[in-house]
Amino acid sequence: MGVAVGCALLVAGLAPAAAPGAAGGPAPAGVGAAAARAAVDRDGPAGRLHGQRVRWGACARREVPAGMRCGTVEVPLDHADPAKGTIRVAVARIPATDPARRIGSLLLNFGGPGAQGVAGLAADARDFAELGERYDLVSFDPRGVGHSAPVSCAGSQDTAGEADDAAAQLAALRAVVRRCELASGPVLPYVGTVHVARDMDLLRRALGDAKLHYLGFSYGTRLGAAYAALFPRTTGRMVLDGVDTLGEPLSEQALVTARGQQRALDHFLTWCTHRPGCVYGTNARTAGERVDALIARLDREPLVGGDGSYVTGQDAVASIGSALYARGSWPALADALALAERRSDPVGLLQLGGPTDPAEDGDPDAGEPAPGTGPGSVPADNAAAALAAVNCADDPDRSAAGASPAAVQRELAELRPAFLQASKVFGPRQLRTVLSCYGRPPGTDFLRRIDHPGAPRMLLVGTRGDPATPYEWTEETARRLGSAVVLDHKGDGHTGYDASACVRAYAHRFLVDGRLPNGTRSCPAGE
Repeated sequence: MGVAVGCALLVAGLAPAAAPGAAGGPAPAGVGAAAARAAVDRDGPAGRLHGQRVRWGACARREVPAGMRCGTVEVPLDHADPAKGTIRVAVARIPATDPARRIGSLLLNFGGPGAQGVAGLAADARDFAELGERYDLVSFDPRGVGHSAPVSCAGSQDTAGEADDAAAQLAALRAVVRRCELASGPVLPYVGTVHVARDMDLLRRALGDAKLHYLGFSYGTRLGAAYAALFPRTTGRMVLDGVDTLGEPLSEQALVTARGQQRALDHFLTWCTHRPGCVYGTNARTAGERVDALIARLDREPLVGGDGSYVTGQDAVASIGSALYARGSWPALADALALAERRSDPVGLLQLGGPTDPAEDGDPDAGEPAPGTGPGSVPADNAAAALAAVNCADDPDRSAAGASPAAVQRELAELRPAFLQASKVFGPRQLRTVLSCYGRPPGTDFLRRIDHPGAPRMLLVGTRGDPATPYEWTEETARRLGSAVVLDHKGDGHTGYDASACVRAYAHRFLVDGRLPNGTRSCPAGE
């Protein structure tokens, strides 16, 4: 199933696109008193938007599940000042298959940032069929994503090919940010989790629901937590799986992610060395040393295939990270590493792809307009541009625009030992994300200020071997929300819903029947 498009710091080079970062936006836009006044101004633009209903019609995609319909919801460009104009957010719905026992709408977010919700629902609806008996399954393209005023940077944001000195890297990042501003138009300063959470409340109203029932994966957990903090009284049954951090600085996020990825790699190597034919033999410790050596060797001399394709060490890191997302990919990863080690053949690693591969969108019709949005298409770089835009908009700790190259170089040098200690494989790649928001406007500190917002109890699922959202983030976010029950999934891979029948059972009991136990519960590995 395609849930949880990676929200971890899985990046290439210094590219902001691949970082967990995002394009800026006014601090907690729409969080202050001006937004509150606008929200109750029933005679102004806000009042008109509050009273709207979704007009459902045929979906533009070529293939959709039976009964799926599409539409749009109009939202303010700036929730703090609705007079600035509006944008349209693309929405899709599959009506409940047991309408006599319908509970309401269940809003799904599959991760990202940058994942298209309409495409995700079309691709994965069958995975939520049991929930779809009692709920209308609903998803949407968040602002800046897909068919909802998509952002773009007019090409790659990867600056890894630039000169190694800090001055050249920072100049390249500034140039990328300028391209993003020119290519994205007026929506870019208003892309970010706080804005999307406010859009979700307008979507709730447009669907006619008194409460927002929600199932979010990976980045979708950050979005769910923001909604619960902003709108505790209209938060319904909420399940957050693969829980993202709310408060760590970018450098700490990157370091924790490197540790989580290394932990997942260690689990894989333990599995590999206990099965016949593992290229690394039977000792998991020496297997880890050999993977370290492979990456270092490929950084010096890439593997070149017969067709001219090649894999560098950092390409291999991306491929390994991608395969660690799901335990079902482990056999393919073992085969790919065997090909690389025994035959110097890159094809297996190339076939694994990377965690930010556009194919993760699962949208073969990315160029088609959504109903009601008018002509246009989704830019090829939209997923990467939105990933950077949202994450940086959520981060108040980016480098100052006037920081000197010498200061930046010094910061990286001071951080490097800790990142290498966390993981020789993933540490260097994660270290580069520290600069990923350089040159963008200041981000909001709203997420960092979430503290026991008074939302009703919810279920948070953390997976012990998750390479993208480490388990400690589940515990941290549970403390911050103050009303969460933690489900400790002892397995591997990113998120637990798809991998564990036990996790699904807990999620379904809560979402369908409203039953939620007290205290931490656990689900075993290997289901």
